Amino acid sequence: MMKACIFDLDGTLGDTRASLVYSVGLTLKEMGLPGITDEQCISFVGNGARYLIERSLEAVGALGRIEEGMEVYGRIFDENCTYQVEPYDGIMETLMSMKDRGMKLAVLSNKPHRQTVKVVHAMCGEELFSYIQGQKAEIPRKPDPAGIRYALKEMETDMADCLYVGDSEVDAVTGRNAGIKTVCVSWGFRTKGELKAAGAEYIIDKAEDLLQFA
Repeated sequence: MMKACIFDLDGTLGDTRASLVYSVGLTLKEMGLPGITDEQCISFVGNGARYLIERSLEAVGALGRIEEGMEVYGRIFDENCTYQVEPYDGIMETLMSMKDRGMKLAVLSNKPHRQTVKVVHAMCGEELFSYIQGQKAEIPRKPDPAGIRYALKEMETDMADCLYVGDSEVDAVTGRNAGIKTVCVSWGFRTKGELKAAGAEYIIDKAEDLLQFA
């Protein structure tokens, strides 16, 4: 039986699309720039806030304003990171089942750390997860495996006793880089085809399906 599970956040634990689309839209508007489509915005998610804003500005021909964009987005997203955020169907029940089995639960996200904590606490409360880690300057962002190794150290858990769960090609590569058993979910921000192309070995369609790996 596994002793721990590390989860990605956006597209895995919670549907955060609205918060991201809304915040990017407000950022571009405040900067006097045209908007991008919801689909474009979501396709840019997964590699951290700077990547999201770089690609969004590039899409509207304003990549040279990246530092301004980061300042504006940082302020706007901090105010709106929990906007219409909800856990996916079955997630809370699955998390509670894992917790009841004595498993330690953690979150590892490329979302900035402050907003990662705010979103997790808003969706799941403050007691469910043993460790929450968003993007920090001192820890390389995914797909670098450093974040997984750091989380395992904090939870005092061996790699062989832990699952990693995510929804994107970034997560599939992160798990492979870390050498940890990785399960990808089909309900998030990427299609099954994209996950398979990224080398995902296990893909599940329902949150409760994760329990077979635990």
